Amino acid sequence: MFGYVTVNRPEMKVKELEVYRSYYCGLCHALHRRYGRKGQMVLSYDATFLTLLLTGVYEPEESERRGRCLVHPAILHRETANRYTEYAADMDVMLAYLKAVDDWKDEKKHSAKFLAMLLHHDYCTLRSRYPRQARALARSLKALSRMEQETRAKGAGAPGQLSYAEQMSGVLERIDRAAGYTGSFFGEMCAAHQDHWEADLRETGFYLGKFIYLMDAYDDLEADGRNGSFNVLAELKRLEEEHFEQVLKEILLDTAACCCRSFERLPILKNVELLRNILYSGIWVRFHQIRSGVPDRKKRPGWCVDP
Repeated sequence: MFGYVTVNRPEMKVKELEVYRSYYCGLCHALHRRYGRKGQMVLSYDATFLTLLLTGVYEPEESERRGRCLVHPAILHRETANRYTEYAADMDVMLAYLKAVDDWKDEKKHSAKFLAMLLHHDYCTLRSRYPRQARALARSLKALSRMEQETRAKGAGAPGQLSYAEQMSGVLERIDRAAGYTGSFFGEMCAAHQDHWEADLRETGFYLGKFIYLMDAYDDLEADGRNGSFNVLAELKRLEEEHFEQVLKEILLDTAACCCRSFERLPILKNVELLRNILYSGIWVRFHQIRSGVPDRKKRPGWCVDP
């Protein structure tokens, strides 16, 4: 996935970090067991959060084991898993495949083509197993791709005869629309079941997905500018050069607040403080790193980067 939905380690208790690592390692093991080494290539913090979220809501029966792995062969570590670990692993692979296909189509990344080839058979199986989520993922990524192509074709960003207020209104509308596409498929992934908690889970995922998209755009803004790639925040930076980061922070704050409001309506007791650490603090870690000029080393972990 994207890798922004992680913990804020300095704000965690030691036991909470141990619990988080056990679910992270459980997810890594599930990816390996279900998809082999290629599955571990798409290991992400976002899918770990999805496991914790659904575990908190539904409290399924869990299994624990201690084991070693290829990356940490000398360390005996704890792994916690349940049926939502497997669900999160499946969602991770499904999204990784569609994202790789999209990256190859739009940017001709050979690494993306290679990953898509590796995951193609698995995606076909998952598409049949999760038709609702698969449709939402494909629809959202297609809409994002179409929006990027239309923006390039129209040369968005040319001020023309529009006033500042009109330009800003258009920019904010495009940002919200683009982020909403990502929010839509995250919402469907979080709504694992069609039941009483479906609406609040979908809303939590929707706003979290929007936050992730905006963070990803912010993280890639300079690189996209150098490469001439589409970035939905480029227009905002042009219009609000001096106050860009403050305006973006306000958008992110509003998005995160909406996410947390729907999260707090869920009946979660298990690991709730760990989940709050992620939603109230952890998702902001990379934002502050970007502002401070810290290089991005854990954006898309893969291969079991220590959380």
